[in-house]
Amino acid sequence: MRNQQEYVLRTVEERAIRFVQLWFTDVLGTAKTLSITPAELENALEEGMIFDGSAIDGFSRVQESDVLARPDPMTFQLLPWDPGDAPVARVFCDISNLDGTPFEGCPRHALRRTLDRAREQGFTFFAAPEIEYFYFADADPSHAPITLDSGSYFELTTSDVPTDLRKRSVLTLEEMGIPVEHTQHEDAPSQHEIDLRYTDALTMADNVMTVRLVVKETAQRGGVHASFMPKPLAGVQGSGMHTHLSLFEGDANAFCDKDDPYGLSEIAKRFMAGLLMHAHEITAVTNQWVNSYKRLVIGYEAPIHVSWARNNRSALLRVPVVKRNKLESTRVEYRAPDSACNPYLAFAVILAAGLKGVEEGYELPREAATNLFTMTPEELAAEQIGTLPSSLNDAVAVMERSELVAETLGEHVFEWFIRNKRAEWAAYKTHVSQFELDRYLPLL
Repeated sequence: MRNQQEYVLRTVEERAIRFVQLWFTDVLGTAKTLSITPAELENALEEGMIFDGSAIDGFSRVQESDVLARPDPMTFQLLPWDPGDAPVARVFCDISNLDGTPFEGCPRHALRRTLDRAREQGFTFFAAPEIEYFYFADADPSHAPITLDSGSYFELTTSDVPTDLRKRSVLTLEEMGIPVEHTQHEDAPSQHEIDLRYTDALTMADNVMTVRLVVKETAQRGGVHASFMPKPLAGVQGSGMHTHLSLFEGDANAFCDKDDPYGLSEIAKRFMAGLLMHAHEITAVTNQWVNSYKRLVIGYEAPIHVSWARNNRSALLRVPVVKRNKLESTRVEYRAPDSACNPYLAFAVILAAGLKGVEEGYELPREAATNLFTMTPEELAAEQIGTLPSSLNDAVAVMERSELVAETLGEHVFEWFIRNKRAEWAAYKTHVSQFELDRYLPLL
C-alpha cells in the first residue's frame, strides 16, 4: 500500500495533475465526489478527508455528521478527457468514521464485508457484467425520449452518432485500464451494450461506476444523453445488467468439475441454489427503482421466473456453454439486475445468497428445459417455479423480512434503504400518469 501511495504522489507530480477527484457513492449508488489539490493529496492518503456526511442520502444524521473519505490508492487513474490546462485524476474512497472504523453507511464497506466472508472460506468472487443503456437526443422529461438510431441486435452500421459514441467510450475505458470484452448494439432502437472482462467484485463495482460516468460524459460531449434507466421506452426491452459470476479457490475455478455432466462442481450447484432460494429477497437491491419492474415483465426477454437452465434465456439463472478446452471459464449468469442498481450492494447480496447455499448445502432444483414464457400458471406451479416480485412495493416487503439481506447490508443501510424505497413507492402510487388520463378521462 505504501508503494502505491508513493506511485500516486509521484504520478500527480510528474503529470502536473491539478485536481484529484475523490469518488464514492451514496446508498442508492449515485456517484459523489469532492476535489482536492495536489497539496492536500498526501494528507488525504494518510488520514482521509473530512466532509459532512449529513449532506449525502443514506449517510449520517445531522448530530453525527462528519465522516472521512479515505482514498484507495489502488484505484487511482487519470481521467482521459481533454484536460486543457487542468489535468484531473480520480481515486475511489472508502468512507470511515472519524475514529477510523468503517462507516456503516458506506456501500463499498458492505461489499468488502461480504467478500471477507467469502475469503474466510477460501473463495475469491469474480464478476463480469453486461451493461445495457440507451442514447437519446436529450434528457428532457417533458416529451418522450427521442432515439438516435433504429438498429437491433448486433447491427452493423456505417458510422453514426451512437456507434461512434460507444466506440469512444470503450476506447476511454481501455485507456483507463478497464478491459472491455466486447460491445454491441442491443435489441431496441438506440440501445447499446458494453461487456466488461471479469475481475474481482470490488474492482468490478468500481468499474461499473466508471462505465456509467464515461458513457454519460462521452455522450454529453457529443451533444446527446446516455441513460441507464431500466425501462425508458414502452414496447421494447429494457436495460439489464446480466452478470456472470464465479468463485475461485486460489487459481482454480471452484465452479468447474470436468466429470460432471453439466461441468458444474458441487460448490457451483449449491451457490446457484442459494441464489434461487433467496432471489425474491435480494430483488429490491438488484432492481431498486419503481421503473425497474417495468422491465421485469413477460414479453421483453427479462427474467421473471425463478429457475435455472443451460441454454434457456427465459430462466433467471443461466449456465453459459463453455468451449470444450475452456472449462476453467465455467460460470453462472444472474440475469435479474438492471444497469441502474448500486453495484456494491447488488454484488454483496448476490454473493451472500450464493454463499448461503454453499454453507447450508442447498440442493439445486431441476433444470427448466422449456421456454418458461410459454408455460401456463398451472404448469409453472406444477414445476414449483415461482416468479420475482412484480413491483418495488412487493420486493421491499420481501426484503424487509430477510435476515440475509439485513445482515449483508448492515442495520444502517438496510433500514435507510427500506425507508427510501417506501417513500419512492408512496410518491409513485399517488401520481396520476398520462396512461391513466388517456385511458380513463374520456371514458369515465
